[in-house]
Amino acid sequence: MKRLLNTLILLSLPFGVFAGGGVELQSADFDLSDKSSLQRGAKHFVTYCLGCHSAKHIRYLRIALDFDIEKDKVLKDIAPEGANIYDKMNSAMNAHDAEKWFGIMPPDLSLISRSRGPDWLYSYLKGFYSDSSKPLGVNNVVFPDVGMPNVLWQLQGEQKPVFKKDGDQQVIDKLVTEIPGQLPEKDFDRMINDLVNFLVYVGEPGQLERRSMGKYVLFFIFMIFILAYLLKREYWKDIH
Repeated sequence: MKRLLNTLILLSLPFGVFAGGGVELQSADFDLSDKSSLQRGAKHFVTYCLGCHSAKHIRYLRIALDFDIEKDKVLKDIAPEGANIYDKMNSAMNAHDAEKWFGIMPPDLSLISRSRGPDWLYSYLKGFYSDSSKPLGVNNVVFPDVGMPNVLWQLQGEQKPVFKKDGDQQVIDKLVTEIPGQLPEKDFDRMINDLVNFLVYVGEPGQLERRSMGKYVLFFIFMIFILAYLLKREYWKDIH
């Protein structure tokens, strides 16, 4: 029960609590119509996030159907080895090991995009910096004192904060690259956008179908409006 309450508290706190006292969030350039981006994001999630975090509200079969790709391709290119097409995206980490390593079971990320927002996720994933005073050696400009390691540090590199004075306090002005990573900055930004894009999709998979149907619904409403207008003219022509 205590673990559940802690997780709910983490997921329910407002953005401002984690924004480090007014840190400006960066804009996520996500696009749910870009299925190539969604596929890359799904792969990134499995590779870098699924070890600790689940997304148990989505199955690999749903990904295949929504992304218009073959089931075998999903199992080969996205799902972890040994996964079944009907499996949910569950982490292999158990609660005992999670409490031992992190003090709490990492939260399921199925609804994280809806509770936090795409811009928060994008800024958070890019916001890690070196901090030797922390047990994991890193901190986060969006979520101070975060208990999560920077799993993308090899790709992004290591960042350090540049401080500025805000009244009597020193606050972080920006982050600068201290040690370059394996990916150029633009490629890393695209990777994070793909990952955020996938998490937005996971938060509400039905929106893909709803958006594709939207144009037909609008066309139907437009035709009904024309018919109603013509019918109204027919009824009123004798009155005038």
